Amino acid sequence: MNIVVVNGSPRKYGRTRIVAKHIAERYGAALFDVSEDILPLYNGEEGQMELPLVKKLHQLMKKAEGVILCSPEYHNAMSGALKNALDFLGSDEFVDKPVALIAVAGGGKGGINALNNMRTVMRGLYANAIPRQLVLDPTAFAVGRLTTTDAKQVDALISELRRYVTAVRYLEVADE
Repeated sequence: MNIVVVNGSPRKYGRTRIVAKHIAERYGAALFDVSEDILPLYNGEEGQMELPLVKKLHQLMKKAEGVILCSPEYHNAMSGALKNALDFLGSDEFVDKPVALIAVAGGGKGGINALNNMRTVMRGLYANAIPRQLVLDPTAFAVGRLTTTDAKQVDALISELRRYVTAVRYLEVADE
C-alpha cells in the first residue's frame, strides 16, 4: 500500500514532525517534510511546476493510494507551510483519494480548527477525508516520542485509512 505522510510543520524539532516520522517509520510511508523540503511561496506561475521539489511533491502524491496530513494549529488553521504545499497540487493528485488528518495542538483550542480547515481544503481538491481524525495535544508526547496510548490512536487512524484505500481499489476494479 503506497501511503504518503506530510509533515506540515515548518519546525524541524516540533511535535508534528515527531508524529509524521513515527508514521513513516512504523508504516513504511513516504515522508514529505515541509521543514526540510522547503518549497517557494506558491505564486501560480507555470515555471514553479518545473522545480525539483515541486516535481517530487507531485510524484509522491500522484502515486499515493492514501495520504496523511499532519499539521500544527496556527491561528485556528493548518500551518501556512502545509497550505502552501497543497497549493502546488490539484484534484489530479487527490480525486477520490482517502486522506487522514492529524492536528497537533499546543494551545487551549485543541486543534479542531486545523482539522476543519484541512477537511475543507481536501473537499476542494475532491479528496475523501476519512471520518476518523486525530488531535494530539502536548500530553501525547513524552521524551520526544508518542506515548503508547497515543501511538495506538495513530494505529487506529491508519487502520481506517487502509480500509478506505482497499475500498477505493475495489471500486476501481468494479468500474472496469
